[in-house]
Amino acid sequence: MFVVNLFIAARAAISGWLRRERAYDELMALDDRSLADIGVNRSEIQALVYGAPETPAARTERMRKAAEYVPAQARLAGGHRWFPFF
Repeated sequence: MFVVNLFIAARAAISGWLRRERAYDELMALDDRSLADIGVNRSEIQALVYGAPETPAARTERMRKAAEYVPAQARLAGGHRWFPFF
């Protein structure tokens, strides 16, 4: 049973590696304008695909950018407190 589990784990690892490589290649093939449309910088692709840790400064900047894109109507609709006990 150990050998079977070993092959299953190896297959899953190879499949994940191939999926990450394909995602990296597809993102690198996009032009800068398309990347900007989805909110990704070319320098961030490797960290996004391979899961490199994000620095606190980068996270703060990403959260600031995300907050800028929220329309005023969405903030009003989600920001009210309709249930006073929470």
